[in-house]
Amino acid sequence: MKTLNCRDAGFDCNAQIQADTEEEILAQAAQHAQTVHGVAVTPEMAEGLKSLIHESAQP
Repeated sequence: MKTLNCRDAGFDCNAQIQADTEEEILAQAAQHAQTVHGVAVTPEMAEGLKSLIHESAQP
């Protein structure tokens, strides 16, 4: 499972996105950014977000 924390992307937000693939994370992040923060994710921004995605610790 992969994870992206919204706060890591520079927002004052505790949202955490989890999905199986990087593509799913980026799709969910784009939707979250638009609906919650009013920000459209550009291709350049998506490339930067990829470096913030990490593997979740398995219990």
